[in-house]
Amino acid sequence: METALITGASTGIGKELARIFAQKGINLVLVARSQEKLQGLKSELEKDFGINAHAIPIDLSVPQSALRVFEETNSRNLQIDYLINNAGVGVYGEFYATDWEKELTMINLNITSLTQLTKLFLEGMKQRGTGRIMNVASVAAFQPGPLMSVYFATKAYVLHFSEAIGYELRKSRITVTTLCPGPTRSGFENAASMKASKLFKQKGIPSSAEVARFGYNAMMKGKSVAIHGWKNSLLARSTGFVPRKLVLAIAEKIQGRE
Repeated sequence: METALITGASTGIGKELARIFAQKGINLVLVARSQEKLQGLKSELEKDFGINAHAIPIDLSVPQSALRVFEETNSRNLQIDYLINNAGVGVYGEFYATDWEKELTMINLNITSLTQLTKLFLEGMKQRGTGRIMNVASVAAFQPGPLMSVYFATKAYVLHFSEAIGYELRKSRITVTTLCPGPTRSGFENAASMKASKLFKQKGIPSSAEVARFGYNAMMKGKSVAIHGWKNSLLARSTGFVPRKLVLAIAEKIQGRE
């Protein structure tokens, strides 16, 4: 049986992706900070779908935690066929006023661990000649974002990094997909202190399950960039044709508090 490793698996999009893989009969390695939530999800998926799930509780914002995840999978003799780098966090507010330690934690999680996990597990995929990687970015990746300046920058990194290595691998049977959701009911808005933002006050915000299904299908098709929702796709692709000052003004207005 194949195995998928999913970071940020205890909640939101990561949790829904775990359910999808389990439904497909694919074994799982579940990675997140909360041991209690991971164990609960592991038991649920094993019972409901008859797959094997491994829980690795770890904080991926801590330096070298990605290496520890890799070493743990090796110690359990687990071959990773699908790598889903979903774990991420945001920090909301004007940059001068935000907490540096939170910003650093975000950079370590959104960029450093994602990059290191990709590098570590890609080597085995190259040796076997097959594999699929999905890195979760955001529509934020396509523009600068006042009030979430560092978060937007980290997601731009994820998009550009993923597209570049995907191109390097174009002649192989290894694919790299960047999933770019817009606002999603995933718990992110609470963690990033964005409940009061106009961004999450709009109607029709999709569920984590919707975005997870979209991302899974895009990955299985080998799609390079997958933007969820036609409005998000239009917004992301229009930024190159709009004056930069206007892009910044719109982004700030959308994200501002009511």
